[in-house]
Amino acid sequence: MVDLLQYLPILIFLGVALALSSLFVFLPMAVSRLTGAHKPEADKLSEYECGFPAFEDPRSQFDVRFYLVAILFIVFDLEAAFLFPWAVSLKHTGWAGWLTMMVFLVELVIGYAYAWKKGALDWE
Repeated sequence: MVDLLQYLPILIFLGVALALSSLFVFLPMAVSRLTGAHKPEADKLSEYECGFPAFEDPRSQFDVRFYLVAILFIVFDLEAAFLFPWAVSLKHTGWAGWLTMMVFLVELVIGYAYAWKKGALDWE
């Protein structure tokens, strides 16, 4: 019994988390029904992401350039995420840290030049 009491704080935390997440989900739905804001109409239930009904199969394939742009975004987002801590700790890392980051930046520039040459940045 004593060993199970060690898990009591975790169970309390999970209970509070479940209660709060349920509250954040179900309370706005209940308030909207009680105040009359929940009035489904055809206009409210229509497509809202692109503004017009879909006219193609939703399982159609995307153009490869869409994925290339997404990959380029991730690459340059990671670059920014690595540059800030590197710049802050440059005093402590010295020349070895500077050289390592320059190699990293050269690799990114080579990747950017390759994507540019292949036309991944050209959008029609």
